[in-house]
Amino acid sequence: MTAVRRTQWAAGSAVALALLFAGAATVTVARGDGADGKQSGAASAVVRAPAADSADAGFARDMAVHHQQAVEMSFLVRDRTQDEEVRRFAYDIANTQANQRGMLLGWLDLWELPKVVPGQEPMAWMTAHGGHDMAGMDDMAGMDDTTAGSGSGFTAHDGALMPGMATRTELDRLRKADGKQAEILYLQLMTDHHKGGVAMARGCARLCTVNAERRLAQGMVEAQQSELDAMAQMLAARGARPR
Repeated sequence: MTAVRRTQWAAGSAVALALLFAGAATVTVARGDGADGKQSGAASAVVRAPAADSADAGFARDMAVHHQQAVEMSFLVRDRTQDEEVRRFAYDIANTQANQRGMLLGWLDLWELPKVVPGQEPMAWMTAHGGHDMAGMDDMAGMDDTTAGSGSGFTAHDGALMPGMATRTELDRLRKADGKQAEILYLQLMTDHHKGGVAMARGCARLCTVNAERRLAQGMVEAQQSELDAMAQMLAARGARPR
């Protein structure tokens, strides 16, 4: 990697971190943005925070973990290819999802809720609050066995805790790949990752009670659907397709 590229990515990393902390600093709107969407300065102090087992808290915890892996994969491919299109795309994902992750974790802090609940299975909030259809996880039915939704029999394995997440083995393959091979593998893994994220975000858009979080979830759905289309085109240009 040239010195210029190293400098660009170092600057990009600093921007991502700055956005993460900025996102955490702005989450105070959630205290005054309840299910009725009303906000008031004095009343905000008595707005009831979501329960630890609520869809709001569960989504914040699970999507923060899901996003962290997307950021990790994006920084991995940065060092495995010189293709500027893929590098820009990966930077945008890392930047956006680091910012959103900061907001989700900031909300948990604001609500004084734990970021990890020992013994609680990932996606349990969708089962508890969404009924048998997993509140949108049936959208994952077309994916293969390693990325199927919980409603289709997904079981955490090899570090993949939720639908769409890459396994440790797949991440190791990405670390060792180079050039076009790394680009294709990254785009395929991120396609699976986005499909899982979209299904989960749709669940929050239906089940979460904090309006700010519902809006964030719906924004994730729309943005990641657009990125799925872009990744399909990028794969096709490299003679490949989603898995």
